[in-house]
This record gives sequence, structure tokens and C-alpha cells, in this order.
Amino acid sequence: MKIHLLIRRFAGAFILASLLLAHFHSPYWLWFTAFVGLNLFQSSFTNFCPLEMVLKKIGVGRDAGSCCAGSSSEAGAAK
Repeated sequence: MKIHLLIRRFAGAFILASLLLAHFHSPYWLWFTAFVGLNLFQSSFTNFCPLEMVLKKIGVGRDAGSCCAGSSSEAGAAK
């Protein structure tokens, strides 16, 4: 699986979880929602994402390769 898809899923899950916690537990959980949103916003400008660094260190997404990695070898085999 590609890292950018995992990051989006983590961000979505964190936002939904913090909204549920804010509704049922304490409104202070909205600070966590704001943190996730601000981190997504800054990463769109700086290309720095702490979750991406963590996922790369534990080896997630290394075998995914490029989205077009298999198409060049398949095209060559078809000729």
C-alpha cells in the first residue's frame, strides 16, 4: 500500500475519533482535531509529515513502488 494513502486514512481516522471524543467525552479533544488539520495543511506546503517518517522507519510502503512500475515491463513483454 502506498504511504500517501495510509497517511490520509490515519488523518481521517484521527479526525473522526477526536470528533467522537469531543462529542461524548470533552470538547478539549477538538484541539487534537485542529492539530491534525494544521499538520495536514503545513505538510502540503513543506512536504514534511511526521507520520510519513514513522511509517518509513518501520518499513511500511517500501514494497509498493511506483504506480507505473509494472506497466513498462508488461508493455515490453507484450511487443
